[in-house]
Amino acid sequence: MFGLPLGLFVEGAVAILLAMTIGYCMILNGRLKRLHQDKDAMRQMVADLVGATNMANQAIKELKSSAVEADLALTARLEEAERFGIELANHVTAGTVLMERIAKITSVARHSQAIEPVVPVETPNKVQSALAQLSERVRSRGAAA
Repeated sequence: MFGLPLGLFVEGAVAILLAMTIGYCMILNGRLKRLHQDKDAMRQMVADLVGATNMANQAIKELKSSAVEADLALTARLEEAERFGIELANHVTAGTVLMERIAKITSVARHSQAIEPVVPVETPNKVQSALAQLSERVRSRGAAA
């Protein structure tokens, strides 16, 4: 061609291609190193995520057990309060009956001594309505259970 031997031209082209291949391999090597570094970082991130998920699951289990315990304690206290309410209502009723008896006795005693007439004591309507409400709550709780 222009005085250059064909072999030298081919070898020069091969040398240029070889240099380009070496350069491209260096670029690929750098990319592979970054990919491996990212892979290690990703592996660490996944491990951290799994750990956080396990901790969250454990916390949820503990919250559920705490909620069940609180529900049982609250139910027991509500039942105890209802029993005390019924007992208190029974005591109020017994007290009302006792007051009526005492009122009748004093009324008879006053009439026998002719002091002055006494108005009989009536059972308060509030006590009767409270008793009715308590018995209705007990019935509704029994039906709900």
